[in-house]
Amino acid sequence: MKAVIVREFMAFDQAEFCEVPDPVPAPGEVVIAVRNADVNYPDILVIEGRYQVRPPLPFSPGKAGAGVVETVGAGVSGLRPGDRVSFQVEYGAYAEKAVVPACNCRAMPDDISFENATARGLVYQTACFGLVDHARMQPADSVLVLGASGGVGMASIQLARALGAGVVIGATRGTQKSAAIRRFGADHVLDLSGDNLRDELRDTVRDLTGGSGVDIVIDPVGGEATAAALRALAWSGRMIIAGFASGNIPVIGAGYLLVKNITVSGLHWSDYRERDPERVGRVQAKLFDLYLSARSGHT
Repeated sequence: MKAVIVREFMAFDQAEFCEVPDPVPAPGEVVIAVRNADVNYPDILVIEGRYQVRPPLPFSPGKAGAGVVETVGAGVSGLRPGDRVSFQVEYGAYAEKAVVPACNCRAMPDDISFENATARGLVYQTACFGLVDHARMQPADSVLVLGASGGVGMASIQLARALGAGVVIGATRGTQKSAAIRRFGADHVLDLSGDNLRDELRDTVRDLTGGSGVDIVIDPVGGEATAAALRALAWSGRMIIAGFASGNIPVIGAGYLLVKNITVSGLHWSDYRERDPERVGRVQAKLFDLYLSARSGHT
């Protein structure tokens, strides 16, 4: 089979595409004929050796995809050859065939494509766990999404809107993608490239929320945007840190947490995949239902 192979950590566009042996499933695993694979920022970090988990060399990158079960290992129940599934792994999706723990495979509805199933996996899972589990979002809560033009950002905006958020604010550097961010459901789009972000973000968010600030911040960015967004939170607000796309891990000002009863929560989604795959499966089924309902005009 053909696969993307990383023999040493390098720039992502230097990875090889070559022939490798077909995988064989161990007990509890299945081999999936991959029809579509997801591409996200963490994949670049993995290839370059800058991710928190460094796979043993050589390896095939790729954390998510969708396809058809081809071979089933010993002890696997509930899956059989020919089943259409989406899947998430630590690495290995960038190949014609991927070996995947059976517990990390999710049955796909018949009327969802491989492309859509893949796209509604990792980043939407992250958004859902962030908004629902960590932020305990309630209908009418106001939500600020940093990195709104990225995968987790776009998913968070869509999901916040689908779950009944009040004001949804997207924030990104520059204005090139403002129209797309609005199409995904943001009421307002803010530019994070200003000279005085610390004060400007807080003041603008307060203006857009009647002076109170936002109830929830989803932050996959880090850096100075985190510190600015912290000041834009309402009393008893919740900030969910889901990554550091800026490359800068921020220091949290504990004083703000104390005086405004703010909660800051870290979200590393792959821990859910490893520790509670059944829960991940339930969330994925919910995400598929939301997508199909929206497509049919019910939401």
